[in-house]
Amino acid sequence: MPRVNITAIAVGSEVLTAIPNAAPVLVPAMNYLHKALVASLLNHQVKVSAPQSMDVIAKSFPPSTATFNSSWNSTIFQILQFLRNTNSYYMLNAYPYYEYVHSDGIFPIEYALFQPLSAVKEIVDPNTLFHYESMFDALVDATYNSIGALNFSDIPVVTETGWPWDGDSKEPDATKENAGTFNNNLIRRVSNDTGPPSQPKNPINTFIYEMFNENKKPGSISERSWGIFSTNGSEVYPISLGSPGGISGNFSKLFCVAKPGADENKLQDGINWACGQGHANCSAIQSGQPCYFPDTLQNHASYAYNNYYQRMRSLGGTCDFDGTATITIQDPSSRTCKFTGSSSPGGGVFPSATFGPIGQISRSSTIRSPVFVYTVVVSLALLMLDVNVHFIF
Repeated sequence: MPRVNITAIAVGSEVLTAIPNAAPVLVPAMNYLHKALVASLLNHQVKVSAPQSMDVIAKSFPPSTATFNSSWNSTIFQILQFLRNTNSYYMLNAYPYYEYVHSDGIFPIEYALFQPLSAVKEIVDPNTLFHYESMFDALVDATYNSIGALNFSDIPVVTETGWPWDGDSKEPDATKENAGTFNNNLIRRVSNDTGPPSQPKNPINTFIYEMFNENKKPGSISERSWGIFSTNGSEVYPISLGSPGGISGNFSKLFCVAKPGADENKLQDGINWACGQGHANCSAIQSGQPCYFPDTLQNHASYAYNNYYQRMRSLGGTCDFDGTATITIQDPSSRTCKFTGSSSPGGGVFPSATFGPIGQISRSSTIRSPVFVYTVVVSLALLMLDVNVHFIF
């Protein structure tokens, strides 16, 4: 992945609550990965963390008295020590949707959606008298206070969040309207460059979950309905990334390319179909034409797949090609070969900026859509540990 800017490695996802028997190997896994990064001189560029759910916090409200569940204190303490020693950050999965649903009406829906609250609905921490305008801010503050309760005060928090756009009959609040309201208001909130009430000088760093729906995920309809894009690249609901505050890029620019290492016979079949029955314009990958080089099946397949996808996605065309294709935001164009859909004559819709958390991330607020934060799951078998690793880039 030579054009991918990897800035973080997330070891598992909510390991302590999802697979608690793996807790003893979590911090060793993080240490193994960090040592590998040090050996490769990448430890300043790529950070290691372990995302946790809000369930590791015993009681999140009021935020001022929030603490980690005592049964996890030993492991959490080790994690925080590792994060401080490696200048990394605590990765939090905070979903106001779930907190609102489980509150059984204690909190108003406006509070969960970043909407204005009337005087009678204002949420106030009785100990600090901090006014919380959103549940998201309260969850982030509860996490900072839980970290502080273990005597760690210098670890920034990076938050994953989102809202489902569809649900079954028992999930009336999982709607496109609410999902759009939440994510657009989240963008506006993070763009104001301030932190939660207890940490006003530490702007919130977050990314939206998620880019596409996980249509094979078990459970209720909402579990499969967090994506802001359909598989053909069209928006599920309108979302604006045009406001200032670290938001950059054109969300509509997606490219369909061949997967690295895809079976060559399938790639050839894909090229033949796209350039034939699929009516893609493949003249640019013919000998002597600007996209002929590099003369590889993967390069030619990427051009053919993308040409077909850009022409046909509005009519329902997808990016699959028997499992050999994938969607990317990385413009595959070069100086001599411009892929359909590219807005840059030299190749590259996006600037060469960092779209994942890196370095002293708390200095300015950043929001990262799932377009900017992909997750690739690989096995930790290489480390002889039964935990999954996620690369954030």
